[in-house]
Amino acid sequence: MAESKTHPNLKLFSLSSNHHLAEEISKAVGVPLGKATVEKFSDDEIKISVDESIRGDEVYIIQSVSDPVNSNLMELLIMVDAVRRASAKSINVVIPYYGYSRADRKARSREPITAKLVASFLEMDGVDRVVALDLHADQIQGFFNIPVDHLKADTLLAHYFITTHHSSDVVVVSPDHTGVSRARKFAELLNAPIAIIDNRSPEDSTTVPESVIGNVKGKRAIIVDDMIDTAFKLTIAAETLKKAGATDVFAIATHAVFSGDAQQRLQDSPIKKVIVTDSISISKADQFEKLEVVSVGQLFGEAISLIHNHKSVGRLFGR
Repeated sequence: MAESKTHPNLKLFSLSSNHHLAEEISKAVGVPLGKATVEKFSDDEIKISVDESIRGDEVYIIQSVSDPVNSNLMELLIMVDAVRRASAKSINVVIPYYGYSRADRKARSREPITAKLVASFLEMDGVDRVVALDLHADQIQGFFNIPVDHLKADTLLAHYFITTHHSSDVVVVSPDHTGVSRARKFAELLNAPIAIIDNRSPEDSTTVPESVIGNVKGKRAIIVDDMIDTAFKLTIAAETLKKAGATDVFAIATHAVFSGDAQQRLQDSPIKKVIVTDSISISKADQFEKLEVVSVGQLFGEAISLIHNHKSVGRLFGR
């Protein structure tokens, strides 16, 4: 770890959701995690204290808004309030997984846009900047009136796949029509063709689509998505690809939400390997044989160092 004196006014704090990733970010930046205490009263009210001076410091609070979503979100908001009242110079929240991101528009009458509500909470709380990873929809950046650094994991995941599984005879697959743009970007990194599962009922966990747009026969198929929740869509896509003649099926996603029996469903599926990042903490008990986890700690660490030194984060994307 680099000496923290290189960033004398930079402070990092980890909350409860993903302490392991926070440690990786801390190592990448070269600044130890700050001291804070997070406790709960008997009725589950959250109590937070910042146990060191942060007056005049540039503070980064690391918290994924993952399960338990509401508790982790409230913990983040309370910590921001504590830091603001402790006279921090600037408050930056690092959100590896942005909960409620799927509620980014009104798809039906009388629906809330909860992703915008979360953005409003953070702004009203006094946040100066958000550093996020693979938001479910790019438009969420526009929900904020403060700077948002939207990091992408696709280059990291593509490099990992090439070095561990090689990129010969592969085709990148979108599990439905809504993910075509994501699949195309990933395919460009692997210099591979794309295919699309013609899934016209993505919410139906019982129907296996019969049609694949594109050629997957005799190829290794890589299904790409931003998150894995129940894993129904992924396992259905894998069955469809196998029927269409794919030799192996891989699944790559940034966020391992893993609700319900998702892990067992993936382990029992035709998928050969499931590759995700550590944007959401995965306990040892929840890991399974097919799972491979790629850390985004270095990516966030580089972004924080660039922001702190007033340099462009675009270099992380080759710009």
